[in-house]
Amino acid sequence: MAVDTFLAYVGVYSSVDDAEADYDFVKDLHRKAGLIDAYDAAVVERRADGKTRIVKRHETPTRVGGVLGGGVGLATGLVVALFPFAAIGGGLLAATTGGGAVLGAVAGHAAAGMSRHDLKELGERLDEGQAGLVVVAVADMGAKVEEAMRRAGKVEAKQLKADTAEIEQDAKAADGAPA
Repeated sequence: MAVDTFLAYVGVYSSVDDAEADYDFVKDLHRKAGLIDAYDAAVVERRADGKTRIVKRHETPTRVGGVLGGGVGLATGLVVALFPFAAIGGGLLAATTGGGAVLGAVAGHAAAGMSRHDLKELGERLDEGQAGLVVVAVADMGAKVEEAMRRAGKVEAKQLKADTAEIEQDAKAADGAPA
């Protein structure tokens, strides 16, 4: 089993616009470093009704996203692990979309790659703001990612361990594709 170590960052924002601006900084950072396929990110909005919605996401196409077409990666999986009923994009609940089983498989791996304490802390951080940015990046980009999240009121970083080959296999199985 080849387990990769990633860093999961959660930034807390007072507005979705600020979270999206930092999302763009993180994307530019990875593009300039030639690592555009080495991170996942998701902008999360906490709506007035208390529900959580993923408004923007980038999934690494060379990991699970490329296998499944629609792109479900560790950042989205982590958001769903923290907020199981998070809506994606136009408001479809993750559990009711065609990719619900795939998303569940990836969310399970994202959650399993962290301690329960760390998951609880990240969820509590996101509860503190109007919006959040979740970034899962390779460990050696950590300081740069944290610096790119400059508009965040708070940034929390936690280690996430994942076997990307196993995630890909489980996601294919959930999607009904031959593993």
